[in-house]
Amino acid sequence: MRCLTSGGVLHGGAVVVVGMVLAGCTGGGLSGESGSSGGGSSASAKYGTSPLVDPDGTKPGLAPISSEKDEATARELISKLPTKGRGPKTGYDRDEFGYAWMDTADGVPLARNGCDTRNDLLELHGQNVRFRTGSDCVVVSMDLYDPYTGKDIVWKKAKAAEVQIDHVVPLSYAWQMGAARWSKEKRQQLANDVLNLLPVSGSANSAKRDSGPASWLPPNKAIRCSYSVRFAQVAEKYELSVTVADKQAMMRQCGG
Repeated sequence: MRCLTSGGVLHGGAVVVVGMVLAGCTGGGLSGESGSSGGGSSASAKYGTSPLVDPDGTKPGLAPISSEKDEATARELISKLPTKGRGPKTGYDRDEFGYAWMDTADGVPLARNGCDTRNDLLELHGQNVRFRTGSDCVVVSMDLYDPYTGKDIVWKKAKAAEVQIDHVVPLSYAWQMGAARWSKEKRQQLANDVLNLLPVSGSANSAKRDSGPASWLPPNKAIRCSYSVRFAQVAEKYELSVTVADKQAMMRQCGG
């Protein structure tokens, strides 16, 4: 049985703060799977958390931004992003950002907790999460509300590709906007930072590829301002420029 304590998740004896409000121990069981369950916060409801109150990306979900006040705050954040042209993709390789999904990228939330980044993200954003027998890390099933499509996904590890982890700021985009000159450690941080990661439907992630906001936005229009804010938060944290077209597209999603 796995215990989830208020403000943290127990991984191999280490409590990792993820900003959720959970208490007690839950149990249950699937045939051949762990009876443990967790992940997600009832306080976050179906849609999750507004990025404006989640600057670290450590809370579940991505809630819509709709009030005029919040849209103004979003535009202020986006307006500060520097712009430049997208450089060549020469030399880009996924391995330049470390192997997927490493648990050893220091300087980001949930690093070195004994569980790889992908499973951390499934647990953080999923509901009714269940783990492999004998493991407090490997997620074998969960329910996920996908903010990109606005659809509920009942996911099982047997069909793993139905849920993929999206890099909000794609790694190749970052490479073209300056990451090619970063240290290996900084690139590993970007690739494994929960601020830059969302579990979403595999089809939506595949459609996005390495696009910026001017070329691709979530099909779910209600979430487009929130997506733009999260894109801007990542760019600001890692001192990345965006293209003029991407900045303008983000501003439009938030009423600009």
